[in-house]
Amino acid sequence: MKCKLSIVVVAMVALLSFAAMAQDVDHAAGKATNGTTPQAATRPAPDWVVPEGSVERPEDAGVRAHANIVFRSLDGTEKPTHISSPAEIPNFGPLTNNQVEQTPQSLGCIYLDSPKSTGCVPNYGKSHGPSAGGSGAIALIEAGDDPTAATDLKTFDTYWGLPAATFVKIAMTNSCSYPPACSNFGWCAEDALDEEYAHVYASKATIIMVEACSSSYTDLLAAEEAAFQYIAANYVQGQVSNSWGSGEFSSEGSYNADFATWGYGLYGYAITAFASAGDSGCGAAYPSSNPWLVSAGGSSIYNNASGEAFVSEGCWSGSGGGNSAYVTWAPGTGPGFNGDYMGPWTDYQYPIFGEYNRQTPDFGFNSDPDSGVALYSLTAFGGWSCCWGGTSEASPSLAAIVNRAENKLSTCYFNAVNGTCYFTNAEDNLLYSQLPTQTAYSVNFYSPNSGSNGCTVAGPGWDYCTGVGTPRGILGK
Repeated sequence: MKCKLSIVVVAMVALLSFAAMAQDVDHAAGKATNGTTPQAATRPAPDWVVPEGSVERPEDAGVRAHANIVFRSLDGTEKPTHISSPAEIPNFGPLTNNQVEQTPQSLGCIYLDSPKSTGCVPNYGKSHGPSAGGSGAIALIEAGDDPTAATDLKTFDTYWGLPAATFVKIAMTNSCSYPPACSNFGWCAEDALDEEYAHVYASKATIIMVEACSSSYTDLLAAEEAAFQYIAANYVQGQVSNSWGSGEFSSEGSYNADFATWGYGLYGYAITAFASAGDSGCGAAYPSSNPWLVSAGGSSIYNNASGEAFVSEGCWSGSGGGNSAYVTWAPGTGPGFNGDYMGPWTDYQYPIFGEYNRQTPDFGFNSDPDSGVALYSLTAFGGWSCCWGGTSEASPSLAAIVNRAENKLSTCYFNAVNGTCYFTNAEDNLLYSQLPTQTAYSVNFYSPNSGSNGCTVAGPGWDYCTGVGTPRGILGK
């Protein structure tokens, strides 16, 4: 049953700019505490750290969500590294595992071929990211209020010389008078990662930060509904990114409609949801396992140690992905619609798995903190910090690349001839349809062929780290 929504639209600002518990990886042994096994050589130090707010606890499944953000600690502590600016990044030491921190310039070069740059070498000055693109809006679902979100985005854009951003903050009041401030630097850093990297790839799209009253499923799903309704009312088309999740739970299917336009009767609107696949290695998570959205997995970027030119992508060992325990093929043999399951209306994985459970992820993007990114947040860490990753980088980034492609797909294919709507995951249909092609797939996607998240070793075609692969350009997105 849908709750009655109450929201406050706090600000719409045009930002003009041109110019506790930690989960460590034992790098020396090459073994992660979550049971995954990194396949590529890794630095002996520092370690990956999962900040409070991103720690996955079994008892939270279906009750409370966690962010999916990880950082690389340079001093061995559980605190992120503060830097005066990204210009300090080259001082972090030599490349010992052929990985280096990435920038809007290098990531835009790899994934969009914009800007064009020989070798896609990271530039830590005002490198300018991808050319302006995108339209409509990208909504980001967050837990709690980030009071400096607007100014953080402006500072980030100014440093990198990115185009103007239009920013909207929506404060939920369904279970609070106003969302409390984000309570730890995990969720606060999540705000920065989501808004800054959604804007990088689709700078013409309005960035909407929807702030839930808490990280409970009740509050996050209320924010999800507000995001869909706000995009429909003001932009007609867009994406909703969810960089949070929990372990799966038996009643999760009853929430599936909250991530689809048909769940709100928005039959004529092109809105698609995305969700991070998780940072705990092999295993499905929710809402990532929802068949109506795009599940975002993680890759690792490898560079040439001598010149830092891009060499390849591999599976990030922390990437979530796996076989859903609860989203099975629709029971029975009848044609009736049931949105809780996979079925004829969500059959994009049928050529791979047949009449079987939902498998995640669908699509992949850089998520390894060893090839991570710098963030700016006054609330989270008082300025610039490095180096951040997790599939929280993948969800908003892929949402922005799909936005930039402007195919305007949805979970309801509206037939104007007879006025009917066919419920389907059109974005996943498009992504998966290219797997069997002889030319489109190799042009539009990169298939990592090294590394593992503990499910299987990455190889040609679909895998449990990046799904159909990582993007190359906007065609087929």
